[in-house]
This record gives sequence, C-alpha cells and structure tokens, in this order.
Amino acid sequence: MTESKNVKFHTVKAIDNSRLVRSTAPDRVRELARQVVMGAGVAAVLLIYAWQHFECIQLDYQLQAVKSELSQKSELNQELRLEVAGLRAPSRIDQIARNQLGLTMPVPGQIQPVDSPSETVFAELHANLPTRQR
Repeated sequence: MTESKNVKFHTVKAIDNSRLVRSTAPDRVRELARQVVMGAGVAAVLLIYAWQHFECIQLDYQLQAVKSELSQKSELNQELRLEVAGLRAPSRIDQIARNQLGLTMPVPGQIQPVDSPSETVFAELHANLPTRQR
C-alpha cells in the first residue's frame, strides 16, 4: 500500500494556441529588409561586372577576327597590285601589240607631234565660260 501513495497522476490539458499571433519586432523586419536590399545590390553589381567581362572577351574575339580579315585583305591587295604592275609592264604590252594585234614599229614619217594649247588659252577659255558651268 505504500506504493500506491507514491503514484501521482498527471492530467493533460489541451491548450488551443491557434488564435495566438506572434508579434513581430519592427527592428528585426527592418534588418531583414536591409539585408535583402544589400544582397540584391551586391548580386546586381556582380552580374553587371560579369556581363561586362564576358562582353569584353566577346569584343576581343571580334577584334581578332577583324584583324585577321584585314591582314588577309592586305595580302590580297598586295597580290593584286603586283598583278596590275605586271599587266602594265611596257614589255608585256609591246609583246601583245606585236604578236596578237600585228602592230609594227612606226616609221619616222608616221609620228607627228601634237601641239597642246598653252596655259593662257586654258585661262581664256575658262574666263569665257558662263558662271553656271564653273
């Protein structure tokens, strides 16, 4: 019997906390908002930096492509200039004139010098032109 006196019974009472609302500390909300804004600002700065960095790399690739194209065009231009110089060579023109066109050297009586007007004639002609044609 002594044992029954030592036994204690605990009753469980149901507590309804559903209507309780936890109060928010305004300082805590302000601190959280400030951290979110600062985090967004840092993220924006990092994104802008990364975008500029990758854009710079892309522009560098484009610049290298343009430089390569310029060097190719310069080489082609030099080759074409050499080809034009070869085509304009007097010996080549003389050879074509003799072999393909059948031309011969002129005899001394066939050449007549052309009298070109002096500069004063050009000035007189220019002075007599109407003002619309100048």
